[in-house]
Amino acid sequence: MKFRFYKYQGTGNDFVMIDNRTKTFPKQKTDIISHICDRHFGIGADGLILIENDDDVDFRMIYFNADGSETFCGNGGRCAVAFAKQLHIIENSTNFIAVDGPHFAEINNDTVSLKMIDVDEVEVNENHVFAYTGTQHHVQIVENLENYPVFENGKKIRNSYKNPGSNVNFVEQVDETTFKVRTYEKGVENETLACGTGVTAVAIAMHKTGKTKSNRISLPVEGGNLEVCFTEKNGIYANVFLKGPAVFVFEGVIKI
Repeated sequence: MKFRFYKYQGTGNDFVMIDNRTKTFPKQKTDIISHICDRHFGIGADGLILIENDDDVDFRMIYFNADGSETFCGNGGRCAVAFAKQLHIIENSTNFIAVDGPHFAEINNDTVSLKMIDVDEVEVNENHVFAYTGTQHHVQIVENLENYPVFENGKKIRNSYKNPGSNVNFVEQVDETTFKVRTYEKGVENETLACGTGVTAVAIAMHKTGKTKSNRISLPVEGGNLEVCFTEKNGIYANVFLKGPAVFVFEGVIKI
């Protein structure tokens, strides 16, 4: 069976995109998804995204990590919007559905601004913050982030959480509105160049703990720069938007 695929990246977070409106892709077979995402034997990606029809919104986004586990992905969501525009499903704005619920997004050239879910529970601990921003996130401030052992410590912390585990974000503050971030992602089981739900969790965590009073945060990651803005009232973070590039890289055909 052959499938046409499209490769996209958002600040280095890269994805294989497949138009599955015909419902022909065997999405129940996690070994096929893992093979496609394998960087040596497949196309290579942090995850795989299917675009499907939906009766109530413009499209349905289905996201799989590189290991075949299903979740939500912020940068993947932004790339899905760019892909939907390439497929002529949408023009410059859209409402779509994902595993964590409905989303709104706007696209301007290669920049996508994606509305994330509201966050009403932020767990502040002695040396870290935990928040759910579409998937689980551990946020921890560290020193000398550039040389920090993200893989080693991220893996330990990721596995300290009960199933399905947690993504782990290490943060270094630059100034009042800027926080550098490096992320170890569950499902990829490695550091990625960016994580959209991760920087969203970081922005909210930094505001919640008083590291910033701003509601517009700049978040440099290994693959570029992302921005998160939000409103906050009575501890509830709403109108949360993740903004950054979503770029088409190449397309091809894979046999599975």
